[in-house]
Amino acid sequence: MRAAQPGLALALLCVLRARAELPVQPGFEPDKFAGTWHIMAAVSNCPVFLSMKDKMKSSVSTFSFSPDGDLALKAVFPVADECKVVERHFQQEGQAGHYSTAGEEGKRDLIVVETDYEHYAIVSSVTERDEQPSATLQLYTRGRDVSPQLLEKFKELYPTMGLTDDMLAVMPTSGEWQPGSRDIP
Repeated sequence: MRAAQPGLALALLCVLRARAELPVQPGFEPDKFAGTWHIMAAVSNCPVFLSMKDKMKSSVSTFSFSPDGDLALKAVFPVADECKVVERHFQQEGQAGHYSTAGEEGKRDLIVVETDYEHYAIVSSVTERDEQPSATLQLYTRGRDVSPQLLEKFKELYPTMGLTDDMLAVMPTSGEWQPGSRDIP
């Protein structure tokens, strides 16, 4: 039992570090943030993400907010020859821009770290499951392109979460969900 304690302490330290280092977007405005975003880059220490990161393509996410401030997220991922749809509902956690949910996958905190509402957003999530926390940082864009400057800004941020370059996936566009050509399922 004693051997497991240092590992647990390190895992908890990683979760606390990820939460402490990334503040919520000051004055976050859910109405401006709502809508469709493209995930153009992600970095994570999640084992599932790491096993698939070289095969990932850009995906589409839609954010909507309830009148009481809760968040609904619908993401569509191209996986092989099909679309995988993931829907999650988060409760506002204190201030707007910080949300959480709990379920079979464990507890997940989602934070809108930075956004200009029109072009890009950087969103962090920390998941605690079976004492195995994982941290993810995603770069979203409204369009299907990401500038080198924006990607560089993203790369400067994720080391504060203990994430490294070998955990990064810059996603090519899938071409499957062109704006206006097909609604998100």
